[in-house]
Amino acid sequence: MELRINNRICRNAEEAKGVASSAFCGFLESWFDAGDFVIGHTSGSTGKPKEIHLLKSDMLQSARATNNFFGLDGGSRLLLCLSPDYIAGKMMIVRAIEAGAEIVEERPSNRPLEGYSGQPFDFVAVVPSQARYLVGHSDRLQYVRTMIVGGGAVTDSLRLALADSGVDAYSTYGMTETCSHVALAKIDKELRPFRSLPSFSFSTDERGCLVIDAPQMSFRRIVTNDIVELLDSTSFYWKGRYDNVINTGGIKVFPEEIEQKIAPLLDCRFYIASRRSEKWGEEIILVIEKGGISQEEKYSLLARLKNILPAYSVPKDIIAVPLLKMTTSGKIIRERLVK
Repeated sequence: MELRINNRICRNAEEAKGVASSAFCGFLESWFDAGDFVIGHTSGSTGKPKEIHLLKSDMLQSARATNNFFGLDGGSRLLLCLSPDYIAGKMMIVRAIEAGAEIVEERPSNRPLEGYSGQPFDFVAVVPSQARYLVGHSDRLQYVRTMIVGGGAVTDSLRLALADSGVDAYSTYGMTETCSHVALAKIDKELRPFRSLPSFSFSTDERGCLVIDAPQMSFRRIVTNDIVELLDSTSFYWKGRYDNVINTGGIKVFPEEIEQKIAPLLDCRFYIASRRSEKWGEEIILVIEKGGISQEEKYSLLARLKNILPAYSVPKDIIAVPLLKMTTSGKIIRERLVK
């Protein structure tokens, strides 16, 4: 196997030194060694990150599925603007190796392609914050032919902005354990369901959580904690995490759905949580990252939330904290119940 980095052929980690970062070279060293796996870590968004062994054969299967779906081959150019320390970055490298494509590495930041001028990229993987930068700097999108967005929910406002931009963009569903995505949703003005890549199929368990069947992968089956609206064995709408569901007055509320709706009203990091309530059992709370919030600001924001949310999902209070807890991969660590 070999890899084309910035149009230079590299057959091992040593040859990549000088044209790739230490994290990139470190991954290549693991990839080209005699072992049958590389080490990865779960995101840690629902607990302490766990070390897992990712079989190279599974990673190649995943890469082939993505490459075939998007038509990536030896003439394609891929942009790596995510850290190779995480599964999304690792899989971009494996896709390039599998396709024989050129890959260009850029230092990970929330401003991808800033100052870039050159040939466009056929395939780019980004997280939502990077996608927001690109749609806010539309001149950068001339260098992107196809984009996948993962690592976090695509809010309604971001979805509409991407759809208006004209870029060919997809939201991804997957996890470290599945070697990146197993399903894609075309980003359009109308919300589209996630549809499986070939050889993956879906069902739900008694909780309504997604079950992934993958006979071509070593794990065969994974039972997730993601509640979905299953359309058929190959498509679904994602609702939220089972761990996060709030039961308020007998109504099950998905914090992630509320967060998508209210994101345009907030210019800070935030999440939806709950607290004990004698009347409702649990009542919905909005937690924001801010040094403080006055009563006037609180009442004003709550009034605006009432205009866009169903009555049962309107937060009963807003709590400001100086700094939200984050995982190493940049995801908010939620406290399901707050005081």
